[in-house]
Amino acid sequence: MTTLFDPFTLKDVTLRNRIAVSPMCQYSANDGVINEWHHVHLGGLARGGAGLVIVEATAVSPEGRITPACSGLWNDEQATELAKAVKTIKAAGAVAGIQIGHAGRKASANRPWEGDDHIAADDSRGWEIIAPSAIAYGGGLPKVPREMTKADIARVKQAFVDSAKRALSAGFEWLELHFAHGYLAQSFLSKHSNQRTDEYGGSFENRTRFLRETLQAVRAVWPQNLPLTMRLGVIEFDGEDEETLGEAIELIKLLKADGLDFIDVSMGFSTGKANIPWGPAFLGPIAGRVRSETGLPASTSWYISTPQQAEGLIEDGSVDLVMLGRPLLDEPHWPYRAAKELGVEKASWILPAPYAHWLERYRTAA
Repeated sequence: MTTLFDPFTLKDVTLRNRIAVSPMCQYSANDGVINEWHHVHLGGLARGGAGLVIVEATAVSPEGRITPACSGLWNDEQATELAKAVKTIKAAGAVAGIQIGHAGRKASANRPWEGDDHIAADDSRGWEIIAPSAIAYGGGLPKVPREMTKADIARVKQAFVDSAKRALSAGFEWLELHFAHGYLAQSFLSKHSNQRTDEYGGSFENRTRFLRETLQAVRAVWPQNLPLTMRLGVIEFDGEDEETLGEAIELIKLLKADGLDFIDVSMGFSTGKANIPWGPAFLGPIAGRVRSETGLPASTSWYISTPQQAEGLIEDGSVDLVMLGRPLLDEPHWPYRAAKELGVEKASWILPAPYAHWLERYRTAA
């Protein structure tokens, strides 16, 4: 029986346990370059005992950032600073991963605590946004994006390739493509946002073309012995869930043939009219279906907070990894507490020796 603290091996990469730090935007970069805030944040999570630490959504181009303060990987200065984070994560015993993406029509936004909405048209901090079709997301993101030309599509695909190369040079061993949450790739897939009439819109084959071509191009430069993964929005909770999920499963099967190694199951967020059934580990059964029907190892996130929930998802075969965000922000040593609650005795299984030593001493003294 597989448990939360069993190692997980994918290609030539082995994680010390099944706990992964979900990529969490910090909105604290300068011109796409991470800084001391990120180094402390990421290092602390790695030292806390997670097996995999995935750096936040990192833009492949300047216009692909969600906000002006998001991290990027379109130049060597950004890669150099990210390489320092990789060393910190690895020194703490975790595997370093990074998520790369393009925000599409949800780009050029204010940071969450500044409104989480589109930057005003007369504000010099903003920029032109692009998408498959000239359709605004709506609500607090009312800007109408410019419909991408074929040249735009080719340029963005190349930007993903270039960022993947830089991620490799920085030392990352786990690459995740952010093809979810209403950002650019998800916008190509979703009928809510893609009304193109060329080979990138309309039919299932056409709406999945950008995703498949981008994955194929990245696979060509990302080593075969390292995991190439993807976060994909497989469901919208918009009343057409069975059709959307069925299409997503079919797409994942195609992506698997294209070289995808692992799927991180999430939501589409392509429409503001979704009726999401928020609740504890509510995507677990959906992830289990995706894993079962595609044959790919999988993870999921969203409202997984207790060790027992996480352990249950691993034990019943719904996922191979659990992606945790807020629980680890609340308690960076959550993995240690989880090990104690689940009866895992040796902290050295999940923590570097100095931390394991002191935590075990305090535990014995208590």
